[in-house]
Parts: sequence; structure tokens; C-alpha cells
Amino acid sequence: MSGGHFNPAVTIGLAVAKRFDWKGVLPYIVTQIVAASVAGAVLFGIAVGKADTTAAAVSESGFASNGYGDRSPGEYGLLACLIIEVVLTAVFVYIILGATDDRAPKGFAPIAIGLGLTIIHLASIPVTNTSVNPARSMGVAWFAGAGAISQLWLFIIAPIAGAAIAGVTYTAITGAKRSEVDEGVANNP
Repeated sequence: MSGGHFNPAVTIGLAVAKRFDWKGVLPYIVTQIVAASVAGAVLFGIAVGKADTTAAAVSESGFASNGYGDRSPGEYGLLACLIIEVVLTAVFVYIILGATDDRAPKGFAPIAIGLGLTIIHLASIPVTNTSVNPARSMGVAWFAGAGAISQLWLFIIAPIAGAAIAGVTYTAITGAKRSEVDEGVANNP
């Protein structure tokens, strides 16, 4: 395993849980946001390449951005969207921490993490279009117009809060003790 993570919330959750050194958090997050924004630009370029499609039409479609209220796929309100993003991000980080715990069977982490993220998406796409990843949210919001950008704050704060909750409580829930951060990035999820 590479030990890479592509989600600022996961990076923060791992740092809070003492699984990732805080000195690496800012460079990771900057890289994650830049990479997600480049990916969003590539996808936007592909989307506007369809016959009879304009950039304005792609932006007006929402371009898979996250949202609450009238920007929520199911028109869920702010509180419902806040709750689902905090809770499901915490669940996601718990899965990552558990699957990569020294006590977990080796080699199964990708299966647990992938299936967990699939279930999280199935549950929350109708509510918020699923964030649980601030970089993912930013990467498409830039191309989805002012409405997406005006609601972006929720999809930055809620996942970070959920990840921090998981990072802080994982030890209390599981009894895993960490007094220092693992050496090297390769051993981190």
C-alpha cells in the first residue's frame, strides 16, 4: 500500500488520531485540493465537449456539486445535510482507522475502505451528493457556479468535524493507544 490519502478530512482525522504527522498535513491538503481542482477541470472539459452542450449549461446542471436546500438532490435542509456529512465522514474515518489498525488483518484495508465508501455514497448521494471529502467538493464547485461556491463552506467544515471526532474518539472506543506518530508515510493509510 502506498499510504496515500486523497481527502483533507482523512488527513486531519489521521493526524488527530496520531497516525499522521501534523507537519505533513498542510502540504497534503494543498496537494489534494490542487489535484481535485485539476481533475474537476478535466471533467468539465469533457462535459462541455459533448455535442450541443455549453459551459453555462454544464455549470447550471450543478456539475455533481454538493448542496443543501434547493441544491440538495432530495431538497434536504441545512441541518440534515450537516448531520449526514459529519456522521458519515466520522464513519469513514473510523473504517480507515480500524482497517489500518496494527491489530487488523493485513491486506484487507482496501476492501473495507472501498466498500465502506460505497455504502456511504449510496446513503448520502440523495441528501448532499456526498462529500465526505472537502477536496472533492471544491474540485467541482469551481465549475458549478456561485450557488455551489456559496454552499461550499458546509462541505469543508462538516467533513473536517466528522474526521476530527473519529480521530479523537477512536482510541476511547477501541482501546488503541498511540503515544507517538508512526515513522514514515508508507505505513499510514
